[in-house]
Amino acid sequence: MSWKISLPMYNLSTELSDGYEALLEALLDLLRAAGWRGEVELLREPSLPALWQRPDLLFSQTCGYPYVSLLRERVQLLATPCYAFAGCAGSDYSSVIVVRKGGGIGTLAEARGQVAVANDVGSNSGMNVLRHAVAPLAEQGRFFRQVRWSGSHVASLALLREGAADIAAIDCVSFGYLQQTQPDSLAGLAVLQYSAAAPGLPMIAGAAVPEELVRLLREALLRPQRRMAEILSSLSITGFEQLGAVDYARIEALAAEARARGYAELA
Repeated sequence: MSWKISLPMYNLSTELSDGYEALLEALLDLLRAAGWRGEVELLREPSLPALWQRPDLLFSQTCGYPYVSLLRERVQLLATPCYAFAGCAGSDYSSVIVVRKGGGIGTLAEARGQVAVANDVGSNSGMNVLRHAVAPLAEQGRFFRQVRWSGSHVASLALLREGAADIAAIDCVSFGYLQQTQPDSLAGLAVLQYSAAAPGLPMIAGAAVPEELVRLLREALLRPQRRMAEILSSLSITGFEQLGAVDYARIEALAAEARARGYAELA
């Protein structure tokens, strides 16, 4: 079997793509140094969430929302990165709730009746935490005039800049990377507030990955050697924490709080 590897979540620039590929290569080198001789194929543009359900998945990174809603029995948690960006605290992260400068929205309540945009209905950072934030303000299950689905955080920001949407939640890691590599994508936008925090995007192994490989991968992340540490630093990753399914249940709790307020869908 040829194992599949992919780190698709933060490939926002060529520089970042190269950095995450270097991380994958460093991990594979450590496995090979330990005697592993498996065949591996890198998937640069995988289909999601199909990638995370592949029986031949070796290593990847997923969002917490699909983990709790779809993948809990299909993947193995390895470790969760700690990013050095505003809105991150250890392995927790939040979303930056963003509006246009001069767009008339100075508080979340002032976004009532406006157009929201989110990357995907299955996204914690784009949908779930925005739903949680506005749930106390919703009336009869609605708050926005319209919700648009963009397909990516970058596309959501473009719709904000163009005036085709008024508010969006962008995960703070993507926001931080864009500040570093594509500051023009944030031109004319303002941070309204940060969302509730939740565990960040975990590194995972497929369900079929043997226990010894899982141990080696987790050890490489939690106790990085010099080369690995240099790569992580270039990606603004300060380290990793080992979390379990109970930690990611906090994401489900955010959804449950919104539902308890009669706001089951972002609307």
